[in-house]
Amino acid sequence: MKLQDLEVLVVGNPPPGFGGRYFILVKLTTACGITGWGEVYAATVGPEAMRAVIGDVFARHMEGENPENIEWMFRKAYSAGFTQRPDPTVMGAFSGLEIACWDILGKAHDRPVHALWGGRVWDRLRSYSYLYPEPHQDPARFYNDPEASPEAARAMVAAGFTAIKFDPAGAYTVRGGHQPTMPDLDRSEAFCRAIRKAVGDRADLLFGTHGQFTPSGAIRLARRIAPYDPLWFEEPVPPDLPLDFAAVAAQSPVPISAGERLTTKAEFALLLRSGAIGIAQPNIGRVGGLLEARKIAAMAEGFGVQVAPHIYCGPIVWAAAIQLALSIPNFLILETIQTGGGFHAALLATPIRWEQGYVIPPEGPGLGVEIDEAVARAHPWTGTRLHLEMSQEPPDPRGSDRFAGG
Repeated sequence: MKLQDLEVLVVGNPPPGFGGRYFILVKLTTACGITGWGEVYAATVGPEAMRAVIGDVFARHMEGENPENIEWMFRKAYSAGFTQRPDPTVMGAFSGLEIACWDILGKAHDRPVHALWGGRVWDRLRSYSYLYPEPHQDPARFYNDPEASPEAARAMVAAGFTAIKFDPAGAYTVRGGHQPTMPDLDRSEAFCRAIRKAVGDRADLLFGTHGQFTPSGAIRLARRIAPYDPLWFEEPVPPDLPLDFAAVAAQSPVPISAGERLTTKAEFALLLRSGAIGIAQPNIGRVGGLLEARKIAAMAEGFGVQVAPHIYCGPIVWAAAIQLALSIPNFLILETIQTGGGFHAALLATPIRWEQGYVIPPEGPGLGVEIDEAVARAHPWTGTRLHLEMSQEPPDPRGSDRFAGG
């Protein structure tokens, strides 16, 4: 087999847009006609620039190669331009292409990906989702009013979820880590109190932040939410200062999780060695692909750290995360976008099953899913904004800066 053709589809995600504004899908085809699908999560540049990066990585390091030679292709991309260090844009491009290689290999051998590297450990996968407003609720109020959350939380638990994520600690800002404002602290505690009261011990609370705080500010916030026993406190400090995670972990009563903005085992290694995280959250579409994620999971196992794959993106990264999770003993929980319905389901020829809080793994070869190309091509992304963006305004000590939802 030789890798021959590449096509990149940038698919717009229609309202309500859960999972990001668009999904970058890659379609690889071998000279013998086997097709594999991948997805790129990293989107630090616009879609057309990212399309060019994906094309360059493919032409420079992968075109004409046997898709089995994943380690060799990774080493070439990782070291390109005399770098040999994590680069989220290049590794994001490679991640999507690498996922597609595994899809091809699984189809060539008529086996699911997890069967090619040790088989399965789990028959079904526990899942969680962000807390989203019910159809009759006002999103502008929902994401900032703790009294609006209990109804949606109870509905999720009734559907079968045993874990719920929410992130009420204020807008994400490009201005780096900061101290939480008093409204941030009060609102965060109020959300935890209201949701814990609504669900009792029937569901874990997953407290999300996205690198908003300084270490001391994160510790203050951790102490405010600790009485409600969250399962994790996610990415409390910016990812570019990895040792700050260890400073927070040393004083936080809540376990620290992180990983959606990290790429390759090199960045995870420092967090693991320093005892900075109790839960690793690699995103397969950014971290370097499935093989790199498998290595990170093995490293985490050696440090007593569980893995909760991150998937705030499209259905191909979700399918890849399912293959990873099935095969690792230290799997904890898998992110889903609600129950995987809506546009995520529409993009797949056969939707992934979700039942009573669990993802039921697809049985087909490769990733076990196929993109419905008619649906994907009918929704091209035509905007100029990035998949996800951060606020450029400074934190407001009066608490007027509000998170607008995922």
